[in-house]
Amino acid sequence: MASTDARETAAAPTGVHGPTRPRIAARTLRQDRWWLTPAATFIVFSGFVLFATYRAFAGDNFYAEPYLSPFYSPCLTDSCQQAGAADFGTPFGWWSLSPALIILIFPLGFRMTCYYYRKAYYRAFWLSPPACAVAEPHQKYTGESRFPLILQNVHRYFWYAAVVVALILTYDAVLAFGPAPGESDGIHMGLGTLLMVANVVLIWLYTLSCHSCRHITGGRLRHFSKHPVRYRMWTFVSKLNARHATYAWYSLFSVAIVDFYIYLLATGTIDDPRFF
Repeated sequence: MASTDARETAAAPTGVHGPTRPRIAARTLRQDRWWLTPAATFIVFSGFVLFATYRAFAGDNFYAEPYLSPFYSPCLTDSCQQAGAADFGTPFGWWSLSPALIILIFPLGFRMTCYYYRKAYYRAFWLSPPACAVAEPHQKYTGESRFPLILQNVHRYFWYAAVVVALILTYDAVLAFGPAPGESDGIHMGLGTLLMVANVVLIWLYTLSCHSCRHITGGRLRHFSKHPVRYRMWTFVSKLNARHATYAWYSLFSVAIVDFYIYLLATGTIDDPRFF
C-alpha cells in the first residue's frame, strides 16, 4: 500500500493542477485583456529574432565608415580587415562564416539568461504562466532546477562578458566621431554618430541595472556601514534596477535600429546626414 501511494504521489501533477491548488475549472477569472502583453512580447521578440538571425548570418553590409554595426563588434576575421573594420586585429582570420557569429554568443547569452527576459519569454513563448492569475497548460513545474533551465544560473558570468562588450561598443561610439569618408582628419558627427551614442548609453543602462550587477556591488554584505563605497554603488544600481525592464526593451530596439541604419548606409540606400 505504501509503494502504491508513493507512485500516485510521484505521478500527481505538480503545476497549477497540483493537489494543493484550488479546484477552479476556469483558466482565469480575470476580466481584463491580460493576453495583450504576452502577445505583444511574442510578436516583438519573434520579429527581433528573425531580423537579428538574418543580419548575423548575412556577413555583409555591416560597416559604413566610420560606423560599425553592434552585431559585428568587435570584428575579428579577414572579412573585417577587407571592410576596414578590424580595429582589434584578425585573431579569427581563418573563420569563413559571418564574423557576427563569433561575437553574438556573449550579448545573446546575457539577454537570454536575464531575469527580466526570462519572465518575458517564459510567459510569451512557454505560457509558464502566460500572465498572473492565469492557469498554464503544463502539468508539471520544476522551475530552473533541471536541464536545460538550470543553465540560467550562468547569467552572472555572462554579465562580465556584457561589460566587455559594452566597453567595446563605447569605443565604437568614440570612433563614430572620427574623420568622415574621404577626409584624413577632423571630427565627424552625423545621424549615425548620434544613434551609436544613444545605443551605447542604453546598453550601459541595461547592463548596470542588471540584478547580477546589483548583487555584485552590494550582495553578501552584512554591514553596509563598513563598506560605504559599495553601499553607494549598490544604491545607484538599485535605482537603475527599478527600470531594468524599460532599459531591456529600449536597448533591444536601439541595437536593431543602429544595425539597420548602418545596413542602409552600406548598401547605398541612404546618405548619412552630417551635422559637422
